[in-house]
Amino acid sequence: MTFDTVVGQGSITSTLKNAIRNNTLAQAFLFCGPRGVGKTTCARIMAKTINCLNPTENMEACNECESCRAFNNNASFNIYELDAASNNSVEDIRSLVDQVRIPPQIGQYKVYIIDEVHMLSASAFNAFLKTLEEPPAYAKFILATTEKHKIIPTILSRCQIFDFKRITVDDIAKHLAFVARSEGVSAEPEALNIIAQKADGALRDALSIFDQMVSFSGKNITYKAVIENLNVLDYDYYFQIVDHILQGHTSDILLILNDIISKGFEPQHFVSGMGNHLRSLLVCKDAATVQLLEVSEQLRQRYLAQSQACPLPFLVKALEINNQCDIDYRAANNKRLHLEIALLKMCGLCTSALAMPTAQAQPVQIPQNRPAQPIPSGVSTSSTTAQPAKTPEPVEGPKQQPQPSTTSVSTNSTPAQPVVRPRGTTSGISINNALQQAEKKVEEKEETWESSFTQEQLTASWADFVNRYKNISQSFAAAIGKYTPKLIGSSEIHFSVDNKLFENDTEGMGALKHHLKNSLHNNQFKLIAEVMERPAEIEAYTDKDKFEKMAQEQPILRMLQTELKLEGDL
Repeated sequence: MTFDTVVGQGSITSTLKNAIRNNTLAQAFLFCGPRGVGKTTCARIMAKTINCLNPTENMEACNECESCRAFNNNASFNIYELDAASNNSVEDIRSLVDQVRIPPQIGQYKVYIIDEVHMLSASAFNAFLKTLEEPPAYAKFILATTEKHKIIPTILSRCQIFDFKRITVDDIAKHLAFVARSEGVSAEPEALNIIAQKADGALRDALSIFDQMVSFSGKNITYKAVIENLNVLDYDYYFQIVDHILQGHTSDILLILNDIISKGFEPQHFVSGMGNHLRSLLVCKDAATVQLLEVSEQLRQRYLAQSQACPLPFLVKALEINNQCDIDYRAANNKRLHLEIALLKMCGLCTSALAMPTAQAQPVQIPQNRPAQPIPSGVSTSSTTAQPAKTPEPVEGPKQQPQPSTTSVSTNSTPAQPVVRPRGTTSGISINNALQQAEKKVEEKEETWESSFTQEQLTASWADFVNRYKNISQSFAAAIGKYTPKLIGSSEIHFSVDNKLFENDTEGMGALKHHLKNSLHNNQFKLIAEVMERPAEIEAYTDKDKFEKMAQEQPILRMLQTELKLEGDL
């Protein structure tokens, strides 16, 4: 009824009221924004206010004059509404243009509200353009749309554009509380907050859900009734799961997940809710971002309390796992197992170095029922070597007191043997960082390998590389495997390629050298590429050339040509 009843659009309503007060109204307005944010409502209120005979000091309609009463009774001839979704032809616009010529009978302006204006056809837009460009002084046009990008630029340039924003959860919850008090309905703040979140920024949807809840639970709307009726998963499940993740209780996590699925909730909805919960914990880690949390005050305190127990690296890594689970969920065959693995990965973060507040590596725990094996000096305990490690030579220096069931990590000594890339990790330290450090040390202090090898060993190793690398780069593997390499002397390996581009493939050549070094146990060889020369191009044979060639081999063809007088093109 008034501008003050419009929720969450204070800047727009203030601008419109100032324009009415100063008599600086534009000829055409374009209200654009998401659904249910008040575009059509503002258009109707504005049409009512500019025709009010006795506006208030706050530039609101008086609701008492003849024009206001006609508007309230839906009997005003000064306001014409057109739904462009169902009236988008040229004839509809021509009918509107004909009505523009008639001045208002009561009030100062005739207002034309065109809803969903982006649905007009191109011909309708062109028919409307002239009237929009040079309308009578008493005509005002208000266009409303949810898709501004579909409106042609010539229309946009003639309109004063107002972008309506999505209504925040807090504003919707406050308005629902006002409606509940006005209607004598008792509602819990958490229940109204869930309704506001479900509305997704649209006040119209929020009011529809509120009416539905009143019909469901009567005059007392509770949080339990809302989540039951709207099929919303209780946020308490997420708090419990995060608590069990932090404590490493994998069995309890699986039981809670089973309880959620048994109640009929789609696992992918749980994944989405879990992501929102982890995101809420993340924004609570900093006082500057707490304002991004759109929840009730009571729930905000719970998030703040749990966020203090969650290290920041854990939240970031858990969000990555949850996001990847959401991306791969649709393609997974066993969707429940896919979700359970993601939760178990989160649970494993709490024992890893990523979840620790400091970057200092912690001692690796060795199970009591498994004998501790010696670890090569300089190799991180986070990786597993492909062959058993040899006992390192003792290093002179101050001895440290041995600790039961722990192994300290040494990072300053030279590795006793080449590090083989493992297939997994056995501790919480990041495997990628450990491998990079170990490989870097091997490159810096790699010993000299000069084992001799034969042509047969080279050919077998070369074929093994081609077979392995074809899954990574089929073109490079095919080019390398086309010709057999030749061993010249004891360390020169000559190989042929058809194109110099394959020789310049640094990634492929690096992989080839690495494979040959490990398989032949020799890192002093030289790879020499030779580009094969292409044979001279052969010109295409003509029909006459073909016949002459055939006649040389079969003289009877010449006799056949003479007898049948087959000269022609030959």
